[in-house]
Amino acid sequence: MIPAIRPETASDARAIHALTKRAFAPMPFAGGDEQDVIDRLRAAGALSLSLVAETDGVLSGHLALSPAAHESGAGGWYALGPISVEPGVQRAGIGAALIAAAKAWLAGEGARGCILTGNPRYYERFGFAPAPAHTPQGEPEAYFQIWILNGPVPAGRFRFHPAFYG
Repeated sequence: MIPAIRPETASDARAIHALTKRAFAPMPFAGGDEQDVIDRLRAAGALSLSLVAETDGVLSGHLALSPAAHESGAGGWYALGPISVEPGVQRAGIGAALIAAAKAWLAGEGARGCILTGNPRYYERFGFAPAPAHTPQGEPEAYFQIWILNGPVPAGRFRFHPAFYG
C-alpha cells in the first residue's frame, strides 16, 4: 500500500485532528493533546510543513514540522511531530513515506537539522540519533533525538515551539 503524500489543505484540518486523536489514544507515552498541538501550531502560523498521506483516497497519516529554537540562537532547525498513522494501517510504511517526504523537504530548505521526542528504536532507521545533552527542558532525555543535515550541533539545548506546551 503506497500512500499519496501531499501538503495539507484547509479542508483537511478536522480530519487531521480526528486522525491524530485516534492514532495516539492507545499509546501509553502519549500526552493526549497531540491533536491540539497541531491545531495550536496551525493557529500560530508555525506549521512549517504539514503533510498528509492518502491511501485509496482516504486520509491515512499526517506529519507536522515546525520551527525549533536553540539557546545559542542558531537557526535552521525544525521539530518533527506529531506524526500519526491511522491505527488500522500502522506498520504499512505510511509513517516512513511521510518521514522521507519531510526529510527531502528539509534538505531542499537547507535546514541544519531536525529534532524530535520519540521512540529511538523507530526513529534510528531514519537517521535520528539520541542527543541527551541537547534535550529541551522538561523533555525525557532517553527519547530526545536529532537528525543532522548541515554542520555541527551547537552546544546547548533546543526548544520546541511554544504551541507544544499549550
